[in-house]
Amino acid sequence: MSFMGIKLITRFYCSFENVVPRVCIVGSGPAGFYAAMHLCKKLNNVHIDILEKLPVPFGLVRYGVAPDHPEVKNVINQFTKVANKPNVNFYGNIALGKDIDLLQLRQHYDAVLLTYGAEEDKTLGIENEEANNIVAARNFVGWYNGHPRDKDLKIDLSGTTAAILGQGNVALDVARMLLTPIDILRKTDITEHALAALADSKVKELYLIGRRGPLQVAFTIKELREQLNLPNCKTVWREQDFEGVSSVVSKLGRPRKRLTELMLKSVSESSNINIMPGDKCFKPIFFRSPNKFLTDNMNHVTGIELTCNRLEGDNLEYQKCIATDEKEFLDCSLVFRSIGYTSVKVDKDIIFDTNGFVTNDKGRVIEDNVSSLAKLYVAGWLGTGPAGVILHTMSNAFLVAKTICEDLKDCKNLSSKGGFQEVRKILLKSNQSHIIVDWNGWEKIDNYEVELGKKYGKPREKLCSISKMLEIASS
Repeated sequence: MSFMGIKLITRFYCSFENVVPRVCIVGSGPAGFYAAMHLCKKLNNVHIDILEKLPVPFGLVRYGVAPDHPEVKNVINQFTKVANKPNVNFYGNIALGKDIDLLQLRQHYDAVLLTYGAEEDKTLGIENEEANNIVAARNFVGWYNGHPRDKDLKIDLSGTTAAILGQGNVALDVARMLLTPIDILRKTDITEHALAALADSKVKELYLIGRRGPLQVAFTIKELREQLNLPNCKTVWREQDFEGVSSVVSKLGRPRKRLTELMLKSVSESSNINIMPGDKCFKPIFFRSPNKFLTDNMNHVTGIELTCNRLEGDNLEYQKCIATDEKEFLDCSLVFRSIGYTSVKVDKDIIFDTNGFVTNDKGRVIEDNVSSLAKLYVAGWLGTGPAGVILHTMSNAFLVAKTICEDLKDCKNLSSKGGFQEVRKILLKSNQSHIIVDWNGWEKIDNYEVELGKKYGKPREKLCSISKMLEIASS
């Protein structure tokens, strides 16, 4: 038999057994869709159901990517092609742990892949952290991106000075949204309620606070370059934060070297900066950690007490942050906390490790022997921790999907499962009026948003009401 013949038999392995493996993916963000893409490519005979808590797909691509980054959202076109494959189904408005249990899914599928990400923000655990106008960056991003959870976010933009705690890409997204001229934002898919609030914003001075130094910033060169090039916005660095940095640039890896060189160039230019009336100011500062928040008698934030830090260690990019006894005070009336996300245990049978994500080996969830149930897998931030950009998520999802393919090779271990047909029975048994949004329903919502956006001269105006989404999807 030729090699080609062997390859052909391998690819069509399950058709001889008349058993089609059924895979359930929980979460329709990048990790979920990239995993589905790889499974479709590598398995000729597989049925994939993608379950999503919201009535709409795409997760962080829809609700996390900044409105002024439409090119990043183009990946939706790839995901749409996957969703339109005959062996792939999307089912929205189904919440794991609320509408359906993990155990029930594992009874009716051959493999269950969890990709629902990290949807809570990390907290600092310091004094007065619950004060008014201390806002999680995650909620602010959801607010201007139209997430139903954040549509009613209370934020006061009447003060002139704000601060962002954290120096990652999300922090720079927040900074750009606050400092970008409103006429530029009008052309994006930012929500109208956020646009109206930002148009009235009085914020002129924005601090970006990091606990370590310029060599440890988490943002990337693309995001920094965009910030430096914003119209009518001047970047002001503290030159003392860069002492000794130029002498070690040659020792850095290429990405870090290019980023540091851009910062140093901007530092040298900012020494002669001329701030004009109407200009906004972006002020990164380093070696500072929040010690406590200062408040007025109405429990509104008025400033931050900062601890001054120093760094120790030989590895320049990973030096340890050591707190000193020195303190500084920063006056501000608005603070954004952007120190990372954390995953949520939505079902009692999901086990987290001490790092806050699901313990796994190449995507296989490490658990006791449960041979009677579908194997359990995890991909994306739920399995890696909330780090990296969409490209990193894609690589991880492909790796986990490869693992699933390997485990599904032996069709003799598979039995005919009911898949979503059984899941639907469970959903309707507990709630006869439960609305399940399929891909056709999403397309109705999509068309509605695009048409609504045309009225405002925008790519789309996102619906923020789940009830309105369900009404349109069911029409």
